[in-house]
Amino acid sequence: MKSYAPYDNVKDQTYPPVYVTAGLNDPRVGYWEPAKWVAKLREVGKGRSASEKPAVFLHVDMGAGHQSFSGRFDRLRTVARSYAFITKCLRLPEEVAE
Repeated sequence: MKSYAPYDNVKDQTYPPVYVTAGLNDPRVGYWEPAKWVAKLREVGKGRSASEKPAVFLHVDMGAGHQSFSGRFDRLRTVARSYAFITKCLRLPEEVAE
């Protein structure tokens, strides 16, 4: 298991921007496990340059379980957060002029 465990395989290397999600009520993966992984990535990893820390973001859904929220609009909010992260990482403009 150690060979594919994310926490155990963090190395001193360059990492791309990472968006990590967790659910407070997840019965399979405790919210502290992604939090530990994010902390280790921030401590050990490098960002776009050797002097820069990696862009690692953690979002904990306070009411979600293993598969996120169950409501339709909650799912849309989750997708919107992911798109916002991608937009920020690609440094796209926040508004597109038509």
